[in-house]
Amino acid sequence: MAIEYLGLSSINGPLIALEGVQDAFYDEIVDFVVNGKEHKMGRIVEVYKDKAIIQVFEGTENMSLNNTHTRLTGHPMEIGLSEEMLGRTFNGIGEPIDDLGPITVEEVRDVNGLPLNPVRREYPRNYIRTGISAIDGLTTLIRGQKLPIFSGNGLPHDQLAAQIVKQASLGDSTNEDFAIVFAAMGVKHDVADFFRRTFEESGVANHVAMFLNLANDPVVERLITPKVALTAAEYLAFEKNMHILVILTDMTSFAEAMREVSSSKGEIPSRKGYPGYLYSELATLYERAGIVEGVNGSVTQLPILTMPNDDITHPIPDLTGYITEGQIVLDRNLHGQAIYPPISVLPSLSRLMKDGIGKGYTREDHQDLANQLFSAYAKVGEARNLASVIGEDELSPIDKKYLEFGKAFEERYIGQGPNENRTIEETLDLGWELLRILPKEELDRVDTKILDVYYKG
Repeated sequence: MAIEYLGLSSINGPLIALEGVQDAFYDEIVDFVVNGKEHKMGRIVEVYKDKAIIQVFEGTENMSLNNTHTRLTGHPMEIGLSEEMLGRTFNGIGEPIDDLGPITVEEVRDVNGLPLNPVRREYPRNYIRTGISAIDGLTTLIRGQKLPIFSGNGLPHDQLAAQIVKQASLGDSTNEDFAIVFAAMGVKHDVADFFRRTFEESGVANHVAMFLNLANDPVVERLITPKVALTAAEYLAFEKNMHILVILTDMTSFAEAMREVSSSKGEIPSRKGYPGYLYSELATLYERAGIVEGVNGSVTQLPILTMPNDDITHPIPDLTGYITEGQIVLDRNLHGQAIYPPISVLPSLSRLMKDGIGKGYTREDHQDLANQLFSAYAKVGEARNLASVIGEDELSPIDKKYLEFGKAFEERYIGQGPNENRTIEETLDLGWELLRILPKEELDRVDTKILDVYYKG
């Protein structure tokens, strides 16, 4: 039987202290009744002897030390799950907000996830097609991978995320079930409406479960949103044998919410004011991606974060890079040239790409083609630097060819329309078409047998 407590010991921002509690435990959910009618939810974040510190999801407005009843529920944060989540929109703690009523719950799970034996993890293989050449061709997303997108304020990461949701698939010839779990944290109302409208108009809303924490929603709720979304993804993947792509935006909002709550608790800050456990919290989320032995489904993560001041050494992208398997970097200079998506190819990489492409997955020439495109584009930078010193007219004929290749590569390969959905064959064929700008003897990263088949210039 749950014990109810009358009154509070203290209130500090979103945090409440309650003394004289019995059998409270970390992460336990708490139900508050304010003035006998208004219900609020909280979560225990610290227990010391008979004192509990509780985060209030909805904020502590209207709460006072005397007018609040507190009930410890005896269980952690949980969410009801079923396949009916697909096609629905929820708030940051998993409550429906689309006026379609509650879902039929098939199972209830702790949002912190189930412990996964590392020995049961399978190595990620095969790829997820996004329809975007700069990703599919050069930084291929592999099933079970965690591949973040590093963006900046003002860059079109929201449009890119929406395009990936519209176009993503398991490939061009598979009958396996595929769905998307989309979680947005701290987004403005117009951005949330953009996502909703885009998914509905493109006809993909029925296979998207959407979790929205808006900018005016409680900061504490922002810490729960990615956990709720990943719990839904794990259920669909490992119980319903579906391949799930999880898009989390913006992880910077999540980290800043952690910093705000940590400051309210009076904790000693670490780098740039973030708590010392930022790394472990991010790892707890990112490591929920993967493939489990004996299960057909998979969870693939594409977290998006905005780098403060475009600083890739900032704690959020820095720690994310330690945990994840590569990164896709958006570039402000390309964006200034009206190239969309402005993906900076050279600092971007997918560490698992080699294991999910090639013969049997994409095409036999994929790896060699990607290597050659990287190499050629790196030489474009050298030619541009030289041209800035001596002038373009003084360049050698081969350097001028590299400048021609670089311009075409940025405009035609990296650049594509927001509704342009390219197959993997179209992406690879376009790469070869651009390489034909260069003399054959310059293509030193491609096996001669593959070169003879695909280089026809």
